[in-house]
Amino acid sequence: MTAARTATTLARGALGLLGAGAGVLAYASLVEARAFVLRRVEVPVLPAGADPVRVLHVSDLHLTPSAVARQRWVAGLAALEPDLVVDTGDNLAHREAVPFVLSSLGRLLDVPGVYVWGSNDYYAPSFKNPLSYLLHPSRPRGESKRELPWPDLDAAFRAAGWTDLTHTSTTLEVRGLRIGFRGTDDAHLGRADYARVAGPVDRTAVDVSLAVTHAPYRSVLDPAVADGHDLVIAGHTHGGQVCVPFYGALVTNCDLDRPRVKGLSQHVAGGRTAWLHVSAGLGTSPYAPVRFACRPEATLLTLTARGTDAAPGSAMG
Repeated sequence: MTAARTATTLARGALGLLGAGAGVLAYASLVEARAFVLRRVEVPVLPAGADPVRVLHVSDLHLTPSAVARQRWVAGLAALEPDLVVDTGDNLAHREAVPFVLSSLGRLLDVPGVYVWGSNDYYAPSFKNPLSYLLHPSRPRGESKRELPWPDLDAAFRAAGWTDLTHTSTTLEVRGLRIGFRGTDDAHLGRADYARVAGPVDRTAVDVSLAVTHAPYRSVLDPAVADGHDLVIAGHTHGGQVCVPFYGALVTNCDLDRPRVKGLSQHVAGGRTAWLHVSAGLGTSPYAPVRFACRPEATLLTLTARGTDAAPGSAMG
């Protein structure tokens, strides 16, 4: 083969790879990032004989005014008529996004709800080298230091009757059940201090107990499970965002292991076992608007009665 023919072959090969890469990128940004899906999961945490409780878990909206498809899809979730909404943060990605978050949630704001904050509620996102995620969790330094109007969103949530769980606890009665909640601030920003709400779950005061946080770091998961919570709910990971088919996520962007980067699993700590649900979330940073083998999602968690052989906070094999 002549040098000219070799060069031509190599050039065609390079163009082919570039074309394939461009095709994958287009699919990841234009198709899969907008291929929203509702997951349905049952979690056996209620007392025997209790009626099911339907909990809508939304996370990581990362809304901007231009994210019209995401806004419309989220608005349609109200048709599910859940009994409770849990929002695990990162609602915002733009200074003018608050009214778009509220209009997207729409009638869901009439449903009892609880929420915590994520880093991209507090600070606007900024460009980062996407390859750095393969080496270590992102290292937020207050993001761009451009604060987002999360206090306005907080005021609107509170006015709707939702409860901010940041380093606090509360109990809501839902379908005749006393559901206890404890929450923390964002562990990814180093703001989580579970010790402020720590203590064994009081089973005389609640029928089921949920811990809520944005990022599922073990510094929150371990003490929450050891305290006897039945279910821990989190987001943040985006399910890995860019995954390899038949392998899964490459990273979790926290210290959670890859197999539990999204969905329902179990977590063991302090001799106890609890359920853990991590949402892959609905959005992405506007600087990395791609998803691959990891569709954006919300989850309808149906809390059901425990088996007779599983006591609250015990090992659930």
